[in-house]
Amino acid sequence: MNKPQPFLTITWRDNAVVMIDQRRLPHEEQYNVYTDVAGVAGAIRDMVIRGAPAIGVAAAYGVALAAHAASDGLSQMIDRVQAACDLLATTRPTAVNLFWAIERMSKTLKKAQQATPDQLRLALLEEARAIHDEDLALCHRIGEHGATLVPDTATVLTHCNAGALATAGHGTALGVIRSAVSAGKNVRVLADETRPFLQGARLTAWELARDGIDVTVIPDVAAPLLLSRKEVTLVVVGTDRVAANGDVANKIGTYGVALAAHANRIPFYVAAPWSTIDLDTKDGAAIPIENRPDEEVTHVFGKRIVPNAVPVLNPAFDVTPAALVTALITDRGIVRPPFGPGLAALA
Repeated sequence: MNKPQPFLTITWRDNAVVMIDQRRLPHEEQYNVYTDVAGVAGAIRDMVIRGAPAIGVAAAYGVALAAHAASDGLSQMIDRVQAACDLLATTRPTAVNLFWAIERMSKTLKKAQQATPDQLRLALLEEARAIHDEDLALCHRIGEHGATLVPDTATVLTHCNAGALATAGHGTALGVIRSAVSAGKNVRVLADETRPFLQGARLTAWELARDGIDVTVIPDVAAPLLLSRKEVTLVVVGTDRVAANGDVANKIGTYGVALAAHANRIPFYVAAPWSTIDLDTKDGAAIPIENRPDEEVTHVFGKRIVPNAVPVLNPAFDVTPAALVTALITDRGIVRPPFGPGLAALA
């Protein structure tokens, strides 16, 4: 059986942003082409692309796209690019990589105030490509560091999707798994289905099965049982934001997994690039939690399952306190408690 061709989460091609439509996976590998910043913003908001690092890359390309779409003079182009930054910043409030990438693009814009329109277009595109390339390299470094924490034979539990689909490639949590497998370790993965959007069942399982890595999907509610039976060696998840004290915001349901892991003395690791570390946010209480549309809960594959008159709460993330985190796996190294001094030292 031939190995599938590598997929691209996101790329720049012919002055357009191309993304794999993650909403259609695992059944259809469709690539969407976006030629304006409004399309990129919509793709981020509607979860065509998701995962904090991938959102950051998409935002950077969206800003570059605004410059390429503009045919006016320099002043009008600058205004248009700034408006693009403002629009993109409204899309996903919890993912700190979004704001980090926009800030980098804004700094590039400020440096090019005296440039020609063509020079500004080139500068913004080069910065977006640098963000993309850096993320891929960082994920491989995260994988290398994290693989040292994985025993030669291990069952790894993960939640949501923190793989190549959530990044420029390789992944954070799944990057740890991929690197461990590449090092010759015998790794089995248990993937929480991750309700209500099913990123674990649809995306993590698709990625790992595609790579020939042993993966089994479990209901979210099964994780505590398997942890209590010691059928899990370690937990590794990604994150959308890490506060200065080590509190971690990740996909809803992560906190419960961390509690069960802690109760059963199973290591709970969080993998993240440095761009996801937010030293300006004191603790998890200050992290904004995005609320998603009701339809993600009320409907399954287009069919309503909740009675019409019943309201829905759909927070997309929860915050895992630093006390439940065994270690943070970053591209700069592994950080153990107390996280405040450790993160400050790496910064």
